[in-house]
Amino acid sequence: MAIRNIVKYGDETLRRVCRPVEEITPRILTLLDDMAETMRAANGCGLAAPQVGILRRIAVVETEPGELIELINPKIIAFAGEQREQEGCLSIPEKWGITVRPAHVTVRATNRRGEEFEVTGSGLLARALCHEIDHLDGKLFVDKVIKYID
Repeated sequence: MAIRNIVKYGDETLRRVCRPVEEITPRILTLLDDMAETMRAANGCGLAAPQVGILRRIAVVETEPGELIELINPKIIAFAGEQREQEGCLSIPEKWGITVRPAHVTVRATNRRGEEFEVTGSGLLARALCHEIDHLDGKLFVDKVIKYID
């Protein structure tokens, strides 16, 4: 495993739509491992592949220590409610804002073994899932900020 460089705001990679993963190869598995290590080293709770310069539909989320969720080709299939909470991004360091996100989401994705699964989350987990999936579509949290926090 290796810690990768995190792409920063202003890099056009962050605004590009990612390609689906067609096959889970050793390179994809290494990317998942590296992304988890990179996210943890940066004290984040989520990281998407474009944040490390890879335009593939891959993200990792860990809102509870030791409960890593690896997402390949994730898609939000259900959402409900609303939350207005503070949000930040590893690609936009030291910038925080209040965003409006669903209070609850269900995401369908593929795991590292090629198995389809669903994860349902509320609160921070819902926000993190939405945030990372937005990255895969070239969207950033600053696009959703309703109020910046100093």
